[in-house]
Amino acid sequence: MSQRPPIAPRSPRAALEPEQVPQPPKHSQRARNTFVVVGNAIITFLVVAMLLVGGVFFYGKKTIEAKGPLAEDKVVNIPPRAGMTDIGDILQRNGVISADRWTFIGSVLAMNARSGLKSGEYLFQKNASLRDVINTIVEGKVVQHSITIPEGLTSEQIVARIQDNDIFAGSLKEQPREGTLLPDTYNFPRGTPRDQVIQRMQQAQKRVLAEVWARRNPDIPVRSPEQLVTLASIVEKETGKADERSRVAAVFTNRLRQRIKLQSDPTIIYGLVGGKGTLGRPIKRSEIQQPSPYNTYVIDGLPPGPIANPGRASLEATANPARTRDLFFVADGTGGHTFTETYDQHQKGVAKLRAMERQQQNDTVEADDQPVAATPPAAAAPAAAAPAKPASMPKAAPKGAAPRASAPASIIASEPPADGAARKRTAKRAPAAAPAEPEEEKTQ
Repeated sequence: MSQRPPIAPRSPRAALEPEQVPQPPKHSQRARNTFVVVGNAIITFLVVAMLLVGGVFFYGKKTIEAKGPLAEDKVVNIPPRAGMTDIGDILQRNGVISADRWTFIGSVLAMNARSGLKSGEYLFQKNASLRDVINTIVEGKVVQHSITIPEGLTSEQIVARIQDNDIFAGSLKEQPREGTLLPDTYNFPRGTPRDQVIQRMQQAQKRVLAEVWARRNPDIPVRSPEQLVTLASIVEKETGKADERSRVAAVFTNRLRQRIKLQSDPTIIYGLVGGKGTLGRPIKRSEIQQPSPYNTYVIDGLPPGPIANPGRASLEATANPARTRDLFFVADGTGGHTFTETYDQHQKGVAKLRAMERQQQNDTVEADDQPVAATPPAAAAPAAAAPAKPASMPKAAPKGAAPRASAPASIIASEPPADGAARKRTAKRAPAAAPAEPEEEKTQ
């Protein structure tokens, strides 16, 4: 059995008195050391800081990578010299981000993207996250606007289109020379200076012209790239059909070889109105023989310069024309042309065209002359067809004279539409061997 401590008898009074608590042990002198206290405080601070940083990192990552509020793609313009606060306000105002400006600034700083923010017009994707938005701005993925310059426009007409387009900035100091701009489709960001647009078109023209000139047929009767552009501009204005360009080029090439006047109507128009490009009316017969450096009815060979800006297809067709002996072409009434080698064959084509035009006129007149059946008051009366314009008759050769080989290849009375749509050669007057009455207008 275990030994129990002996019971010390106490008086009732002593039993009611509290027992004395033993004195606490003395603190270690080591625990009271200043370095230990500071170390413990530092460790505590670091632990708390790590927990805070971890929480902020987790919250920030979740905020940056969360889906944005955009319900659909949207274009937003950030103006030049906009700071982080301004950009954040713009994005929030346009509904690109849901975070406030301070969250945006914090995200930019966290991504170390402050120096990379760029102005411009940006397309933000649907539900783009804050990270995606900032990356788009930093990478400079600005919206590209497409502008199409149709073939056959003059430099003045092209400059007018660029001046009227509000995506460009600045003004042009001078008008580019005719034939130095390449018609094509270009992409530019909003705010591109207009002189840079012209420079890009000129650089493209130089590059394409060098490539085409290097692959040209060495037998063509042009001696320089500039002459090639001049002849190609005439080809460009003569036809809008891709499959006819090389054959039209062959007609003019054959005429140059045989020292026959080109006799192209677009050169008359350019000599009369210059870079405006369109006469606005049919050519008068008196204007056919009106002296002008560009009037190929009067001058021999090529005019002194281009009459428009030809496209790549016309340059290539002129550099490598079809191998034919054609000297004439006339409209076939269907939008194309009939090509012939002799004047007699050409006159047959002219007669066929005139017969078709007369038939169209007769059909129109007959349709107008037919009585209109009575209609109920509630029904609308059919509109009468507009009469077609009469076509001018071909000029006849003098009696007893042989047909001239230098009869005009074609005479055009239409120009490309101002809206840049594909050009359609709607009417052509037949070539002739002798001038007709003065001041009578050629009609379409």
